[in-house]
Amino acid sequence: MPVLREVVWSLEPDVVFREDTPAADVAAATMAPTRIAAGLLGSFGTLALLLAAVGLYGVIAYSVSRRTRELGIRMALGASRGRILKMVLGQGLRLAAAGAIAGGLVALASARVLASLLYGISPLDPAAYAAACALLLAVACLANLAPAIVAARTDPLRALRRE
Repeated sequence: MPVLREVVWSLEPDVVFREDTPAADVAAATMAPTRIAAGLLGSFGTLALLLAAVGLYGVIAYSVSRRTRELGIRMALGASRGRILKMVLGQGLRLAAAGAIAGGLVALASARVLASLLYGISPLDPAAYAAACALLLAVACLANLAPAIVAARTDPLRALRRE
């Protein structure tokens, strides 16, 4: 580095060097606000996903508790536990799919606004949309699994005597 300074001073004697800062440090300092904002957005997105999963779990669990008698009748008439499990999971996944479709349409509509927030990816990237939908549906499936298992384990006799 001193050789470089001497060459620069030989060409421009009025140049003043203040400090030696590696380019990596300058780049890190420049990108710090962007990284902090991205971390905050990621944290809020994770929190929103968790709240959506808890909300969906609550709706499906409530629905299962209100339909205990119906589920008991279905099982008494011959519905298998697997059929009940599929029915409850299907109900929750239909809700999640409707939400994913609505959210995807809103994201497509606001793609121009999102373009300024994205780096290295198009706001209309089909892989990103597919990955987001897959993640949402996987979380919805996990949120629906506990109420569906409870519904499948319903004892028909207890369900019919309950009310």
